Formats: sequence, C-alpha cells, structure tokens
Amino acid sequence: MSTQTAVAELTLLDWKRRIFDLYARVRELPPHEGWLAWRRERDMLFAGHPQTPLGPDAADRFDALGYFPYDPGARCVGMLEPAAPEAHEIATSTGEAIRFRRFAHVSFELWDADCRLPVYWLEGYGGGVFLPFADGTSGAATYGGGRYLLDTVKGADLGGGPSHLLLDFNFAYNPSCAYDSRWTCPLPPPQSRLPVEVTAGERVFAA
Repeated sequence: MSTQTAVAELTLLDWKRRIFDLYARVRELPPHEGWLAWRRERDMLFAGHPQTPLGPDAADRFDALGYFPYDPGARCVGMLEPAAPEAHEIATSTGEAIRFRRFAHVSFELWDADCRLPVYWLEGYGGGVFLPFADGTSGAATYGGGRYLLDTVKGADLGGGPSHLLLDFNFAYNPSCAYDSRWTCPLPPPQSRLPVEVTAGERVFAA
C-alpha cells in the first residue's frame, strides 16, 4: 500500500469515527438541539475534512449545507414488520448495483399520511441497516436521486429497538453523489418512494 493510499484510508477512518460520535451525541440530546449540533458538525466536516464529499471547485466556495426549517412533525416512531428475506440489486448513481437484502418494512405516520418503507441490510462484510427514500420533493427542492435517513454501516443511526426505529426526517441527508459525480451511491428503488412531500432535512445542493 502506498503512503498516499494509507493516508486516504486513515482520513476515511477519521471521518467515520466523527460521524459515529456525532450520531451518538445526537441520540443523547433533545431533538432540536441534536439537529443543530448535527448541522454544525456536518458543515465543519464538509468545509475542512480531507474526505469531504465536495468536489474541488465546490469545496473552494462552500459556506454551509441547505436545510428545510426544523419541523417537530417530521419526527416519528416507525414500527418494524419482519418480512421474508428478499435479495435486491439496488442501482447506483454510476450504473453499478450494490446487493442488499430487504428484511423488514417500517410503518409510520408522517403529517397524517400513512407511510411504509422497505428496510434493507447491506450484504457485505459486517452489514448494516439502510433506509433510503424518495418523495414528492425529489428532483425539485431535494436531490433527484433521493435521500438517506439511516445508514448504520456509516454511523447514521437515530436509535430504536427490536420492534421499532426512530425516524426523524429533519436528519434526512443527501448521498455523496449529490455533491460530486465521482461517488458511487445506492439510490432509493421505486418501492422506497413516500406518498408525501418531505419538506424536512437536507435540500438540494447548489454548488
């Protein structure tokens, strides 16, 4: 392994550690306070960390990520419904596919609408829960490829238990490919589209 490659791997490790630590803090804070801390830390990481998802030109001009105003109504508890395991090859932003296993659905009410999303497990070493979604804002106010709410292999975990997940769409965030096309990101499949406009969380990125 070259020195340059080793440095890149270690900076990625540092990024992951900071994201894991950030979500651990968020889970201990009141919701709005945790959201503000999450925003501040993400802005600092995007602005100055070697592993920033931003492309070089965007990084030079970066000020802050854009979000919808915080909405307490975007926070809910989703009930997990176990499902027969089903393998899925989920398409990515660069055309490849990543293998996931649908192992459950999560049902919840969001702004008086009954919603249901498939919950996936990454079929790779160590695995991880993955909960992407698209909605009526996708391609307009938010990134057209959809957003992520949970991605536990990367530390994005708001909490829950054996039968439920804490879902707070104020913490919905863009995949890395929303900032620069060099990234390969799994995108929400059609069955992960919600029947409402999720006017919470991160907005479309304007480079």
